[in-house]
Amino acid sequence: MPGYGRTDSEWDELVSEGREFLLERAKLGRPTSYTELNVTLARRTDIRPFDFEHHGERVAMGHLLGLIVERDQALEPSDPPLMLSALVSYLNANDAGPGFYQLAKELGLLSLSASKDERDAFWIRQLNGLYARHRS
Repeated sequence: MPGYGRTDSEWDELVSEGREFLLERAKLGRPTSYTELNVTLARRTDIRPFDFEHHGERVAMGHLLGLIVERDQALEPSDPPLMLSALVSYLNANDAGPGFYQLAKELGLLSLSASKDERDAFWIRQLNGLYARHRS
């Protein structure tokens, strides 16, 4: 189903390229930013970038990250599940966005009442798990 002003085929391409880019970052042991992901996707796909000046476009990027996590788990399930979106943070920040923690709660990976310390520890475990899994 198309959404956020994008077609099904655009979403499919964004998910595929986004997953590939995040796997590359995991192999390097390096996180990325929403901005870098956005620029990379626009360059690799020729699909218009997300305009972070608009709330709906920021929500759409969060939707994309959720789709990437879903596809990654379908293609390469892990136990416990690892969320590729853990690699994406705000530019000049050292934390995942609120959508990351919300998705983790929805997936049952993080307590609904998790404290800031618990969220931080979960994020670090996710990053370390991704690096360990994908570095060869």
